[in-house]
Amino acid sequence: MQNQDIWDLFTRKEEYSPKKLDEHQRFLFSEEDLRNASEPVVSRYLIKHGMQVEFPENKSFAVCLTHDVDDIYPPLSHSLLSSVYSLKRLDLKGSVDQLMWKLRGAGYSPYLNFSKIMDIEAKFGAKSSFYFITAEADPVRLRYDIEDIEDHLGEISDRGWEIGLHGGYYSYNSLEKIKQEKERLEAALGRKVIGFRNHYLRFKTPDSWEILADAGFGYDSTFGHRYSIGFRNGMCHPFNPYNLNTGKEIDILEIPLVIMDVALFATSKSFEEAWERTKNLIDITASLNGVITLLWHNFVFSCEFRKDWARLYEKVLHYCYGKRAWITSGEEIYRWWRDGV
Repeated sequence: MQNQDIWDLFTRKEEYSPKKLDEHQRFLFSEEDLRNASEPVVSRYLIKHGMQVEFPENKSFAVCLTHDVDDIYPPLSHSLLSSVYSLKRLDLKGSVDQLMWKLRGAGYSPYLNFSKIMDIEAKFGAKSSFYFITAEADPVRLRYDIEDIEDHLGEISDRGWEIGLHGGYYSYNSLEKIKQEKERLEAALGRKVIGFRNHYLRFKTPDSWEILADAGFGYDSTFGHRYSIGFRNGMCHPFNPYNLNTGKEIDILEIPLVIMDVALFATSKSFEEAWERTKNLIDITASLNGVITLLWHNFVFSCEFRKDWARLYEKVLHYCYGKRAWITSGEEIYRWWRDGV
């Protein structure tokens, strides 16, 4: 690739005047784009031309673990399907529990599983980011009231994991709405939040970055693929975006999303294929001293029909731990990149 091609890919020039958008007004990538996304050509170019990256304790690469908290109460469809899967395994108690938790109270929801997720990660010396919704408007249903789970927020924060904002479906292009959602989360949490990812990965280049910078966020991690996995702009490193319209760098760090559970399994024919594709991206990132960002939704860890997804997550943690990766949250990546790189 020529230097201009590298620059156009890095800035995602073609997204400024998109020819096609999907039903959620997201940029619609071509098949060629998706095939090429497995190679971080911009990061490779930068490393070749002298960029050096260091991580704490001489780790050679980093894994940024994230969880979008779309639901804290299972939709009826989830409860029914999990109950059926439990019955298939002759787990009668599990089947009943999936259906009857509401009778015991909202606090017994299987999707209030943040401690469970943190315990899994702690076994590998890892931390992660949880992105919570505070928007009231949603195309499917009211998700939850953040004030109802202040105790859970406190536990997550006290243990040293990150809480960020999962921006509402209708908020990605509205500074006013994002500010309101941020303030609501901060009021419930009792501290500032710096991390962001938008619901449904709705994002407009470069406008979303400008809005998030104006709203006071330190970093975003929306910038990835909804229908596949890989490197959206050829980067396997965090970066400050550049606005081609203003000719200026935007004052926010992007920690690009590389692998989302839903997209990975939707485009893999088996558990083994999903693992091999994931391992390949991890190995490529490690070879370039990069950062690979994973998104596993919280419901996966308490969902009978997504056990393979949870199993793959632990397999990834085990593999990356063995490769001596720095496995941590978006907030810690952001602070290290801001202060140490």
